[in-house]
Amino acid sequence: MSSSAAKSESSKGTTKPTLGRLFVLDLSDGRVLSVNPDGSNLKTIVSEGRKLPDGIVVDIAAGHIYWTNMGNPSVNDGSIDRADLDGGNITNIVPAGSTFTPKQLQLDKKHGKLYWSDREGMRVMRSNLDGSKIETLVDTSEGDARPGKDLKKWCVGIALDVERGKVYWTQKGADKAGQGRIFRANLVIPEGQTPANRQDIEVLYNNLPEPIDLDLDLGNRTMYWTDRGDPPRGNTVNRAPMDTAPGNGKEPEIVFNHLMEGIGLSLDLTNRRMFLTDLGGSVYSANLDGSNKQTLLFAQGNLTGIAYAEIPGSSQRRPQPALQSKRRS
Repeated sequence: MSSSAAKSESSKGTTKPTLGRLFVLDLSDGRVLSVNPDGSNLKTIVSEGRKLPDGIVVDIAAGHIYWTNMGNPSVNDGSIDRADLDGGNITNIVPAGSTFTPKQLQLDKKHGKLYWSDREGMRVMRSNLDGSKIETLVDTSEGDARPGKDLKKWCVGIALDVERGKVYWTQKGADKAGQGRIFRANLVIPEGQTPANRQDIEVLYNNLPEPIDLDLDLGNRTMYWTDRGDPPRGNTVNRAPMDTAPGNGKEPEIVFNHLMEGIGLSLDLTNRRMFLTDLGGSVYSANLDGSNKQTLLFAQGNLTGIAYAEIPGSSQRRPQPALQSKRRS
């Protein structure tokens, strides 16, 4: 499910006033940042050093954030952590060694699951919200040893359509090679099949530069993704129909360009806007059609995952002084 879909589900039935908030990961310093959607009130709420955080989601109802840590890509030491919305009570839920290089992360609140792409592990994976029952849904290795060396098999971005029972993911391909692809499969492995031989996998788009993070506008059946490849089609945000015939879709529409290694993406569907990050250290916003582009933050390290959430006002607590953010010039 998209980040905004998760937000709507968790807030259904409540009339409490909410405040929009962005949660952003800084790869270079191992930080989780929190900031207003206009770029003001920037805070560091978690600072854990060189664990290389990459994907982040927000569980509003439970008052938690979850994020992946890539660890050393050549070692089986990836992990997933959880904390309160203010960064307190940090808990490791998926221990090191349970996944190689976890990348983008998504929340299925309805079924109590976390989903992520495992890059060097060449897998799409999931677990319960407490980190138990870790499963592999898709295995792209074709028998290759992990960590995988073939970049065409690396799974990076992930998105969910829970109501229709589908998972979407990206495989980036080699750098600047135009080998990127976007796939779709069922959330349930067909009976009698395995993650490695399942027959329900569809290739929706191929020959993309380097697709990274995904998010979905389920109401309009449109997918959005960041792409790190070379211009003009790379270092962009793209969108395209979700329900195209596999491999026969029209060329994706570029709605944002001139990124410095684009990574994170989160849609705010209520307000018809998107937020995105790049490794150059910037956070941007724009309308879903790419208009009204704004730079919210810059020179904040190497930014990866981003999540937008509408937080109940009472949940916006001040972080401890020791965790105040470090602005860079």
